[in-house]
Amino acid sequence: MKLDVFTHILPATYARRMSELGDTPAARNIRQRIAGVPVLVDLDLRLRQLEEFGEDYRQIISLPAPPLEDIGERQLGAELAQIANEGLAALVREHPERFAGFVAGLPLADVGDAIEEARRATGELGALGVQVYTSVSGAPWDEARFESFFEALDQLGAIVWVHPTRNATWADYPTETRSRYEIWWALGWPHDTSLFMARIVFSGLLDRYPRVRFITHHGGGTIPMLAGRVADGWDQLGARTPPAEREEVQTPIRGRPVDYFKRFYVDTALFGAAEAIACSLAFFGEDHLLFASDSPFDPEKGPGYIRSTIANLEQLGLDSEQLEKIFHGNAERLLRGAG
Repeated sequence: MKLDVFTHILPATYARRMSELGDTPAARNIRQRIAGVPVLVDLDLRLRQLEEFGEDYRQIISLPAPPLEDIGERQLGAELAQIANEGLAALVREHPERFAGFVAGLPLADVGDAIEEARRATGELGALGVQVYTSVSGAPWDEARFESFFEALDQLGAIVWVHPTRNATWADYPTETRSRYEIWWALGWPHDTSLFMARIVFSGLLDRYPRVRFITHHGGGTIPMLAGRVADGWDQLGARTPPAEREEVQTPIRGRPVDYFKRFYVDTALFGAAEAIACSLAFFGEDHLLFASDSPFDPEKGPGYIRSTIANLEQLGLDSEQLEKIFHGNAERLLRGAG
C-alpha cells in the first residue's frame, strides 16, 4: 500500500471562484498553473493517470500555492478557504478509492478566521489536518499574534502540513529587488522550510504545544544536509553573538536543538533524487519519513514524481518493514493519533 501524503489539486468550485477575481496576480498564477498542469483541475485525467499505480495507491490532497492570505483581503481569504475545503471534502467523499483524505487550507490574514476554519474543516468536513506556509505574508510564525493559533491546534490535536512559500520579489541579495533564475524557488523554498523549523524549535512551541505535529514538505528543507551545524553547531548557541545582543539568541528550550528538529515529520517529495531521500532518512529516521510525491508538479504533469519516488525508495536497500513504514505505516500511525 502507498499513501501519498502531499499532493495538490484545485477543486472545480475553487478554481472557478479564482477565475472570477479578474486580472490579479493570484488569478494569473492560478490560470497559468491550470494551463500548464491540466491535471490540477481535470479530475478524469487525474484518475486515469493514477491507474498506473494500482489499487493500493491513494493520495492525501491539498491546495497548491499561493497561500490564501496572499490572494486578497481578509473576507476573500475566508470565503476561498470555505469553498476550497468543501470542494476538497467532496472529492474525498466521491472518490475514496483514490483520495484518502484532505488537508484544509486556512485564511491566515486573520488568526481568528484561521482558527474558526480549522475547527470547521477538521470537525465538520473531516479534514485530516491543516496546511500552513513557512511564513504568513512574510511574517515568522513565532510572532506573538500566532500563539492563540497554536493553542487552538494543540486543543484539536492537529497535524500541520507545512508548505514553503516565496516568490521572485524576495531578492537573493540586499542590493537587488528581485530574485533571478528562479533561485527563489529552487533554493529559496528549502531555505524557507529550514527557517520555519528553526523558529518553531527555538521559540519553544514544540514544548508548549506537544499535541501539534508538523509534516514539512520536501524532506525537511536543508536541515538534513546541515546536520553538523544543527547538532554540534547549535550546541554552541550564543558563542558567535556579542553580549549586547544576547536577547537575539535567548530560547526557552532546555534540550539539544538537534533533538527538537528530529521531532518533525518530513516527506519524500524530493523530485526523483534518491540521495536526497537517503539524507532525510539518515537525519529524521525511518519513523518520521512519509511517502509523498508532490504530484502533479513533475515534467510529465502528474505521474512522473510518483513513479520516480517509488523507484528511489525501492533502490535504497531498505527492508520490507522499513518500506512499509515509509509508504504508509508512519502516516497511518500519525493520523490515528490526531484529534
